[in-house]
Amino acid sequence: MNDWKKKGVVYEIYVQSFNDTNDDGIGDIQGVIQKLDYLKELGVNILWLTPIFESPLVDNGYDISNYQSINNIYGTMEDVEELIKKSHDYNIKIVMDLVVNHTSDQHKWFQESKKSKDNKYSEYYIWRDPRPDGSAPTNHGSAFGGSAWEYVPERDQYYLHLFAKEQPDLNWDNKELRNEIYNMMSFWAEKGIDGFRMDSISFISKPQKFTNAPVVDNKEYGAYYYGIANGNNIHRYLKEMNERVLSKYDLITIGETPHTNTEEGSKFLDSNELDMIFQFEHMHVDYGKYGRYSDVSFKMSDLRESINHWQENLTWNSNYLGNHDQPRIVSRFGNDKKYREKSAKMLAMLTLFQRGTPFIYQGEEIGMTNVDFQSIDDMKDLEAHNTYDFLTRVGISSEKALDMVNRKTRDNSRTPMQWNASKNAGFTDGQPWIRINNNYKNINVEKDLLNKDSIYKFYQELISLRKSNDILINGDCKLLDLTDSDIITFTRNNNGEKILVICSFSDKRIKFDIPKEYKAMKLLISNYDSADFEGDVTTYLEPYEGRAYIIG
Repeated sequence: MNDWKKKGVVYEIYVQSFNDTNDDGIGDIQGVIQKLDYLKELGVNILWLTPIFESPLVDNGYDISNYQSINNIYGTMEDVEELIKKSHDYNIKIVMDLVVNHTSDQHKWFQESKKSKDNKYSEYYIWRDPRPDGSAPTNHGSAFGGSAWEYVPERDQYYLHLFAKEQPDLNWDNKELRNEIYNMMSFWAEKGIDGFRMDSISFISKPQKFTNAPVVDNKEYGAYYYGIANGNNIHRYLKEMNERVLSKYDLITIGETPHTNTEEGSKFLDSNELDMIFQFEHMHVDYGKYGRYSDVSFKMSDLRESINHWQENLTWNSNYLGNHDQPRIVSRFGNDKKYREKSAKMLAMLTLFQRGTPFIYQGEEIGMTNVDFQSIDDMKDLEAHNTYDFLTRVGISSEKALDMVNRKTRDNSRTPMQWNASKNAGFTDGQPWIRINNNYKNINVEKDLLNKDSIYKFYQELISLRKSNDILINGDCKLLDLTDSDIITFTRNNNGEKILVICSFSDKRIKFDIPKEYKAMKLLISNYDSADFEGDVTTYLEPYEGRAYIIG
């Protein structure tokens, strides 16, 4: 992996909610350009932009109707070119979202494909005949509820959609379709972008046993991912992608790979198909009977076990706790009330000091929290509405269903960036596309920039340490004491030089025994006023305390 990739710190921008410069209530590309000074000062050097392409926005841009045209609510192609140039002037790389498991149903390809079985685009999507009784080929469900199959009378066939029915899945077995995608990727590489974050890339090759599978018994709709990830041709297609596009440019490749284990994940990395992958095992630690939408709290031991498993078995990780599809990390894994600042800093240390590329989602650097939505009508996310309807349909009270959806709705992370305490948090002078979190007057960038002990300043320091310390970049990562109920402890070791990292998840003051072999340690950073150690082996950690020591 190239040096710039290993030293990268990625900042994800949800463009729609980042910064609005034309007061239409929607963030835009000029808004990103306007904040480049802020991002440079924070210390990040790779920006991942969520989709800004032409789209009906059924799934907030992950339903693309034209890959080579910019949605005019975000700006123009000239704005994108300006962003690329100015970011590069700041030594900041630009990564675009590559959404090629599916398109919008408004895409030209699909509009033509659904007309007949014998046109140029007829096999660009996955079509199957009905069962003898006219019903869907299988009873697999989509991620957003209901069947994963939608009937089209013109063809007397069903098409597959793992997500919304407006997001038909592409047929990667079709060579002409793949050529179209590679040409599109080359178009963006020639524009000067520096990489792709590949949405749901582990789904592009569908195992035959899925699309031809028998009906899943005893369920109205089976899980959408049942047998779907990493089909027989996944590695062939990614190798072909490398040959046709990726090998010709200096691009970073970040694959989102749902339902991929470490053995399968290693194949992507070890064969140089991808630089790193997003896996979701640690995102499942608080799943319950109804999946992610539950009232279950995470167990720290499960989180630690997952981190340990992937650090042990993958050569390079994508380290993240939140993104545009997840709740706010301080609300989910920390304490967003009494210990919001302390727990946000501790979680930042956990993310930035593991082996691999750290990902920061916009607002994490100031400790933005979940939103207390008072009504399902306040939520914009399609998944939230479908889930709420499902939960009430199976007998859960509307109050309980709202509480369960509130905890995990993707809207928690999609509310506008809180820049200051002025109207609409400084995001827009217009009407925001989604409500602002009520706590913006207390939690905002301007306030953090004026406070020398703020979460933002702590992120700055962590990022600076990571970029300047070879141990934190190239050192291995070994988790210690896998039985402690409150603490995640790990070492980074590079050629005998070591750093010890201690992260407490307790809201109480707890005793901690320093490993006996570490007799003299110099404090590198802490979110409290902690001390160096000269032979002592017992200490006390304050609530949500995080420390890192240089050993020896």
